[in-house]
Amino acid sequence: MSRAAWLGFFALALGCERATPEPTRSSSSALASSSASARPSAVVKGSVRIKPAPSGDVATAVRAARAKESAEGRTLLVYVGATWCEPCLRFHDAAKSGSLDPRFPTLTLMEFDLDEDRARLKRAGYESQYVPLFALPNEDGTASGKMVEGASSKGEGAVSDIARRLRTLVETK
Repeated sequence: MSRAAWLGFFALALGCERATPEPTRSSSSALASSSASARPSAVVKGSVRIKPAPSGDVATAVRAARAKESAEGRTLLVYVGATWCEPCLRFHDAAKSGSLDPRFPTLTLMEFDLDEDRARLKRAGYESQYVPLFALPNEDGTASGKMVEGASSKGEGAVSDIARRLRTLVETK
């Protein structure tokens, strides 16, 4: 098997990776491609909540959201996706449609776009080689190091694969 074929296989097996320069803020929201207005207002359908990433310092915003969600008995995860990542889009659509609600009745995702938010995510410690990234924040809003990154499958199996791995992450909090 050629080197290019092996690299393609690993990219497919482990999720989405992009090694391109960071684009300008004018690029579209990662998972908002499913809905043109996903960033301006939170998606709250069923039990899984998706909160759009606010502007400004990531750690400060995550700290405030974590405190609020915790007071309501909910778990906050930082969720980083991209418009070019097929597993990210599938997961976002599943969360938005309510199909993940029975598995995650108290989950809130603060959604960031890798291409738009990479620099500010990095300052708060939210970095990974692959997307989607799901990370448990520390109390101060920075990354705790407890995370799930990438998807081991694409297509129809991506959502169930991510959900299985996410269950383990949520239970470790």
